[in-house]
Amino acid sequence: MSEVSSRELLARLIGFATVSRDSNLEMIAFIRDYLAGLGVECELFHNPERTKANLFATIGPRDRGGVVLSGHTDVVPVDGQAWTVEPFQMTERAGRLYGRGAADMKGFIASVLAAVPAFLERPLKLPVHLAFSYDEEVGCLGVRSMLEDLQRRTHKPRLCLIGEPTELKPVLGHKGKLAMRCQVQGAACHSAYAPYGVNAIEYAARMIGKLGEIGADLARPERHDERFDPPFTTVQTGTIKGGRALNIVPAECEFDFEVRALPGFDAHQVAEELQSYAEVELLPKMRAVVADTGIRLQPLSAYPGLATSPDSEAARLLALLSGSTEFGTVAFGTEGGLFDQAGIPTVVCGPGSMDQGHKPDEFISVEQLGGCDAMLRRLALHLQADDPLR
Repeated sequence: MSEVSSRELLARLIGFATVSRDSNLEMIAFIRDYLAGLGVECELFHNPERTKANLFATIGPRDRGGVVLSGHTDVVPVDGQAWTVEPFQMTERAGRLYGRGAADMKGFIASVLAAVPAFLERPLKLPVHLAFSYDEEVGCLGVRSMLEDLQRRTHKPRLCLIGEPTELKPVLGHKGKLAMRCQVQGAACHSAYAPYGVNAIEYAARMIGKLGEIGADLARPERHDERFDPPFTTVQTGTIKGGRALNIVPAECEFDFEVRALPGFDAHQVAEELQSYAEVELLPKMRAVVADTGIRLQPLSAYPGLATSPDSEAARLLALLSGSTEFGTVAFGTEGGLFDQAGIPTVVCGPGSMDQGHKPDEFISVEQLGGCDAMLRRLALHLQADDPLR
C-alpha cells in the first residue's frame, strides 16, 4: 500500500458520521483494513450490542510495554447548528480543514495512521500501540472494556499519549467529572389545597440551593489549585423538568447536575452530602404530609481527573516530543484519568484547539496537522534508542 497523507486520511475519517448515538463500525472497519494493508493486525473490543467497537493494535516488539497513542472515534451531534459547510465532508479553506471531528479528534487519529509506515520502517526498541475508542463524548464509556483487557496483560503499555486538541502544547492534567440525576417524588393535589400536597419542584429547588452552597464552599480560596481554570471544583445544575399544569401541585421533578472535580477530590462527596441533606432536612417534612414520597440520586456517568507528575517518564517523553517543558492543564476531560487508573501513566497533547470543538464549522489548521505529523516522526526516531524512556 502506498503512503497516504494525514490530510487524505482526515478527509476519509470526517466522512464517517460517528456521532456517539450511532455506530462507529464503518470507521473502525476502514482503520482495520488500512492497517491490515500495512501488515498490522488489530484487536476489536465490541460493546454488548456489537454496534460499536474499540480498536487496539501494536507496532514493534510484543515482549515489552510501549507507548499508546490514543484517540476517540465518536463525535458530538451537528443537530441545530448553523454549519456553512457539509459537516461530514472535509472542506479546505484558507489553510483550514473543516468538518465534524476535525479538531476533536479525528485530526490526531489521521496523523497517527499516516505515521504508521514510519513506525514500521524503524527498528523500534519499544512498541507503539494504537488505541481508538468509542463513546468518549458521552462519559468516556467505551474505552473501559479495552483498558480492562490491557490491565491483565503481561506486557502492559508503559505510558499513553492522548491526542486531544491542545494546539500541540504539553498537558499533564485535567479535572474529573461526575454527572448525576436527582429525582424528586412528591404528591399531587389541586393547587387550591397546596399544603395537602408535596410540591416536587419546590423540594427540587431546595436541593439545587444546597448544591449552590456546596459549590460555594468548594470555591473557597484555600481549596484552589492554580494550575486549573477555574482553580476549584465546580458544581452546576444543567437541566430540570417537572410539573404538568399551574393549578396542579407537581408530583414529579428531576434535574441533572455535574461536578467538575480537581484531581485528588472525590466528586462523590458532593452527592453524599446532598443525599444526607435530603434525608435529614427534606424527607421528614415531605413524609409528614404524604408518606409515599422520596428523593433519589442516580449516577449518569463519571471519569477521574488526571495529574501526571512533571518528573515522570511520560512527562519527559512529552517534553521531548513537544519541545516544551511548559506543562499545562485543560478544562475539558479526557480518557486520561482512566488510563492512569489502569496503571498506564498518561499525558495529553494533540493538534487543533478545543475552542473549535463541538461548534459549527469545526476545523483544524493545516499547520497544526503538519505539526502533529512532525511530532509523531520524532516519536518514531526516539523509539529506536536503546532506552528511549530514560
